[in-house]
Amino acid sequence: MKLILEILLMGLAMMLGAYFVPGVTVNGFGDAIIAAVLIAVANATIGLILRIFTFPLNVLTLGLISFIITVLMILLVDHFMAGFNTTGFLAAAILAIAVSVIKMILDSIFGIDKK
Repeated sequence: MKLILEILLMGLAMMLGAYFVPGVTVNGFGDAIIAAVLIAVANATIGLILRIFTFPLNVLTLGLISFIITVLMILLVDHFMAGFNTTGFLAAAILAIAVSVIKMILDSIFGIDKK
C-alpha cells in the first residue's frame, strides 16, 4: 500500500512540477506517473553506476555531481518518452529541484515516513 501511495505522490509531484516549471510539459497524470517511475529506475541503475564512477569528484563538489546525474536522468527519460518533454538542461534542473520540494511537502502532508 505504501509503495502505491509513493508512486501516486511522485506522479502528483511531477504533474505539479511540470505545471510550475516553464519548459516542462507532461501530457497527463498517467504520463507523469510513468515519467516519475522511469526517472527513479534510471537513477537506481544508470545513475548509481555513474555515481560510483564519479565518487571522488562528487566528494570534491559536495554532491553537485549527484544533482547533475539526476538532471541527466531526467533528460534521458525525456528523450525516450513522448508524453514528457523538457526544453533543456536548465528546465530539467529546475524540475528536479521543484519535484524534490513538492514531494517533501506532499510526504509531510500525507504522513509518509522515510524509515
